[in-house]
Formats: sequence, C-alpha cells, structure tokens
Amino acid sequence: MSNKIQIRSYNPDDCNTLMAAGADPLLARLFAARAVAEPHQLADKLSGLIPFTELKGCEEAACRLADAVARRENILIVADYDADGATACAVAVTGLRSMGAAVDFLVPNRFEHGYGLTPELAELAAAQGAQILMTVDNGIASLAGVARAQVLGLEVIVTDHHLPAEQVPDCLIVNPNQAGCTFASKSLAGVGVVFYVLMALRAQLRARGAFSDRPEPNLGELLDLVALGTVADVVGLDYNNRILVSQGLKRMRSGKMRPGIRALFKVARRDWRKAQPFDMGFALGPRINAAGRLEDMSLGIACLLAEDDETAEALAGQLNDLNIERREIEQSMLQDALDSFPEVLPAGQTTVVAYRDDFHQGVVGIVASRLKERFYRPAIVFAPADNGEVRGSGRSIPALHLRDALDLVSKRHPDLILKFGGHAMAAGLSIREENIAAFQTAFEQAVRESVREEDLSQTYVTDGSLAAADITLERAQTLALQVWGQGFAPPSFTDEFAVVRQQPMGVNHKKVWLRKDGFEFEAMFWRCTETIPERIRTVYRPVANEWRNQTELQLYIDYWEAA
Repeated sequence: MSNKIQIRSYNPDDCNTLMAAGADPLLARLFAARAVAEPHQLADKLSGLIPFTELKGCEEAACRLADAVARRENILIVADYDADGATACAVAVTGLRSMGAAVDFLVPNRFEHGYGLTPELAELAAAQGAQILMTVDNGIASLAGVARAQVLGLEVIVTDHHLPAEQVPDCLIVNPNQAGCTFASKSLAGVGVVFYVLMALRAQLRARGAFSDRPEPNLGELLDLVALGTVADVVGLDYNNRILVSQGLKRMRSGKMRPGIRALFKVARRDWRKAQPFDMGFALGPRINAAGRLEDMSLGIACLLAEDDETAEALAGQLNDLNIERREIEQSMLQDALDSFPEVLPAGQTTVVAYRDDFHQGVVGIVASRLKERFYRPAIVFAPADNGEVRGSGRSIPALHLRDALDLVSKRHPDLILKFGGHAMAAGLSIREENIAAFQTAFEQAVRESVREEDLSQTYVTDGSLAAADITLERAQTLALQVWGQGFAPPSFTDEFAVVRQQPMGVNHKKVWLRKDGFEFEAMFWRCTETIPERIRTVYRPVANEWRNQTELQLYIDYWEAA
C-alpha cells in the first residue's frame, strides 16, 4: 500500500454495537472509524444537545437580555463579515425580535472598519442609540472596542467562539473556548453560540411568565440558518454540531426554510429537496461570503432576513453576481501568486507567503487556501490595507496549528505582528508592509520547528476497500444524506481497478471506465490530462451524479497511482 494512502482504523466492538442498534453495516463501520461508539449518537434529536446551562455565561447573558426585553432597551448586534457572522446576526435579530426585543444590527465593512468590534464601531453604535451592544462571531479579541463602548455608556455582551488570547474584554462573555468553560463542544460555531443564548433566553422568559398570553417562539425555525453558518465556517462537526446541522438540513429538505436560503439554492442551481452539507459549504456559503469579501455583508444579512420570496430572490441575485466577480478576482490573484513560486518548492521550505500591492483584501483567504492545496504547505496571503499596513489570511495543513504558530512568532518578535487571531486551520493577521520579509523569515522558522518532513506530504486517509457489489447508486445516495464535514470526514475508499477505456472531458478532465470483480464503473478524474495506465490504485468517492434529469453513479477520483 502506498504511503500516500492510509486506512482509518476502527473498533470492531463499537461497530457491532452500532449494528446491533440498527445501523446499516457500512455506516456502522464508517461511524465507528470516526469515534462514534454510543448508539445514541446515531440519532439527531434536539434533546441530544448539550444543555445551555453548561455554556459559561449563557444564563447570565439570557438574564440580562430578558431584562432588556422587559424594559424595551435598544439592543444592537455587531456581526462579523463572513457567513458564520451573517447567519449568527440573522439568528440573533430574528430570535430576539420573536421574543419582543427592540433590536437592530451593525456589521463592519472589511475595508473601512477592519475586523471585530473596534472603537470606531462602538462610537457608531452609541450614535445609533444602542444601550446594549451584543457581538456575534467576534469580540473575544476586541479589548479596545469593548472598553470604548463602556466609556460611552453601552453594556457589552460578547458571544464568540474564537480562541481567546491571555487577556479578554472585561464584560459578559459567552464563548465555549473561554477559560473556565466546561462546555464539551468546543467546536460550536458563532451562530451556534447565539442559538444557545436564545435557548437560554426563552427559558428565562418562560420562567418569568412572559409567554402566559402569547405563544412561545419556535427556535427550531432558525435551524436552517444555524446549519448554514456551522458548515460554512468549517468548524469541527462533533456530535453536538451534527445535531444542529442535521436538523437544519431536514428543515431545508422539507421546504421549511427562510426565503433567503431558498433563493440562494435557486441562484446556485442546487435542489433544496436534496440539501446536503456540500451545498452549504460550496454553493450557499460562498455567495453570502462574497458580500463581505467585495462590498458590505449587510447585503448578505438582508437576504437571510428577507421575509418574502421576491425580495429574497432579488438580493440573492446580487449576491450571485458578486460571487461571479469574486471568482474572477480569485483566479487572477491565484495566477499572480503562482507565478511568483517555482513549480516545485525548494527542499526544506515549509511555508508559502505571497503579497502584491494590487491584491484584494476580500479574497486573500481563498487564495491562501488554493496555495495550501497546490503546495501542501501552510500559506498566508497579504493585501494592502491602510496606513502602511497589510492584512493577511492564512490556511494550514493538519500538522500545524496556525494560530499557535502566529502566537509563537508574536512572542519571539513582539513588534512584528500588529494583531492576529483564528483557529488551527485558518487565521488572520495584520503587519506593516515593510515587515513582510521579516515576517516570512520568522514564520518559516516557527513552522520548520513545528512540523516533520513527512507532515508536508499529503496523505489520503480512507475507509478501506468497498466490495464491488456495494458500489451502487443507492449507496452513494445514502452516504450523501449523512452529515459529513470538518472533523467528521466524508467517506472515501481505496481499491485497485482495471482501466477499460478513457476519454478527455474538456481540456483538463478525464472520464474513465473502471472494472473490479466483474463490475464496471464510470469515474471522473478531475484536473487530469495524463494517460491512465492499465491498472491503478485509487482513492475515490461514490457520487450520485445528476445530469439532464438523470441520476447515475460516478466515482470521483481524489488520487490515483499505477498498481
């Protein structure tokens, strides 16, 4: 077996336990290989969620918000400008209004305000008459912004999920990753944190008798937004998050979704009746993100808050146009970045850092992701900001915790990074333009100390062989209905096939017919122009491919080598 291909191990006892509970044998094997050991984790009932009482600060925030509802105090939501922030904002505004709150929102412009709650945004909030300022998907690093808001007389509630630094704002905080929080789902997205706050608020209002003369709001109606934000933010899909995503997908498939989400499905030409995580991550999420990347995320939030199909479709159309523009900018930037690197990086180089003074701030994260995929190295791409600063966005490989690497650089060179934040796989930072070369050297040194040579060669972790008789359209459709994603990887398999015939598909792809144990399969080799040898070992995924109202089985080939 190639050292590029590994097979996930699993506990046979766990697999048998899941099958005894009624799980399909293949799904039982796949789930057991992803650390699912208890039959209750096969279910996706909302009753399986971790109680909000275990999320530090959640009940305190709910009590303060309940007081605000009773007093009709003005609440202002300050959102992040990505899909998680947009959905979190829509959930907060919709949920709070359903409970009688006076609430509005303010979202920073990437190009004017920068990231998070800044002092300038605090002043805007005060000017709008806000009394309580609540952040969603940001705020844990906004020391100056929170302090300024408090000086101006605003109370601040931070709801966030990003990793905190050593110092955090002096205010009420709801964040599963804050010190002293024992909440088991550390991967909760920003939209998930807000959903938990709303569950706690409803319980608090219920205890105060607020619903004695009117129906309680159904928070389940927000789960389409929660699912979208959770998948689009690429957080780990632990059991708690899988419940939220699964319930949101069920609402979408039954047509019980907000007009804005329905409109996004329409412009993306995806079928909401067959909604799956792929749609959230690669069709709907990018169109919302396009607003924050190129213009103002207020457009994306407005689409998610739209109350009728006509309004929603007009806004979704604008988001689709922005996404087309975003793709064009991305391709141009990516080519410029690739032109600055050799086809093969020098031996020993562990990082990729790119900058040009005509790069676009809104697209640096996507280009960093493409460079990471191309070279399989941690990648950071910078673009010009204001006052001689450049802002960068980075993407990492599994072996390197990117935020920790930036933290190490910051500790070694205190004057180099102006600010930074993020997660293991993605992070952002700002530095002075004249310090790009110095940062590149320091970052390379930090990463070189943290990874081994074998970490820099991509390994395909698969679920082993799949019997030819089990490679069916029905199997592909069953797999597509499950919740897969970050930390709960979509299944892939490895097998040897004989090559029957092959033909080019366009300029860059190939369609190949493969045979195994007397069964023949149609397979797609993406970005492949080579002649495929007579026998190959592959990493593949069975896919239910839809084309001209026909659904057929195809194998998508992620990797191949001569057998």
